[in-house]
Amino acid sequence: MCVAVPAEVIEIMGSEALVNFGGVKKKVNIDLVEDLKVGEYVLLHAGCAMQKIDKEEAENTLKLFEALAESE
Repeated sequence: MCVAVPAEVIEIMGSEALVNFGGVKKKVNIDLVEDLKVGEYVLLHAGCAMQKIDKEEAENTLKLFEALAESE
């Protein structure tokens, strides 16, 4: 099973972006996503941004991940 994680773009540096997901900041490749801007959200998988998603969808998904973590 593969899981993609939503993350907010906080800085763009050429073909990489610094993203924040759950307080974790990481550089990821953004070659697959066109016209990406700081403040937008992307789905991450294996160190690559796969696609943009809207803020509401990202926040809902992060809440689901939090609820799953708390239930363990």
